[in-house]
Amino acid sequence: MKVLVLTGPESTGKSWLAATLQAQFGGIVVGEYVRYFIDQQQRDTCYADISTIALGQLDWEDKARAERPELLILDTHLLSNLLWSRELFGDCPAWIEDALLARRYDLNLLLDPQGVPWVDDGQRCQPQLAERVQFFEQCRDWLVRHQQRYITLQGNWSERQQHALSSVQQWLAQS
Repeated sequence: MKVLVLTGPESTGKSWLAATLQAQFGGIVVGEYVRYFIDQQQRDTCYADISTIALGQLDWEDKARAERPELLILDTHLLSNLLWSRELFGDCPAWIEDALLARRYDLNLLLDPQGVPWVDDGQRCQPQLAERVQFFEQCRDWLVRHQQRYITLQGNWSERQQHALSSVQQWLAQS
């Protein structure tokens, strides 16, 4: 099984690209548990929710891994939980980064917020490009610090889609 993660700031096309990649290459897509959580709770999150959300994300990921698909596409993973917790609440439960580092992720597609518009969907909270760029840089810095393989996707919607498709095709052909 190969595990692909889409990561980066909000409103950069992660969910759309996950579906696009699945349509092209098959596999299983795991969505964002936090969206489900917010819809179910019908409220914003608080710091006390962070562990519940992270455990929910891991549960969804584990269920998909148990199906042993050739390709597992994660619309997000615990890096987003870690960074959002720090951004919104100034802290994050330590176990989350440990759990993230304990898992194998083969390739991260890091989506740059520049080149595409921010879209308000009722759950997003970073309309300013500078905020999204800072989140992107935090993602990139974490990936570099922990020696995680990644490819940065930039440009408009069409350009990032083409880059994602060609990068994943090459990556899948390597083994």
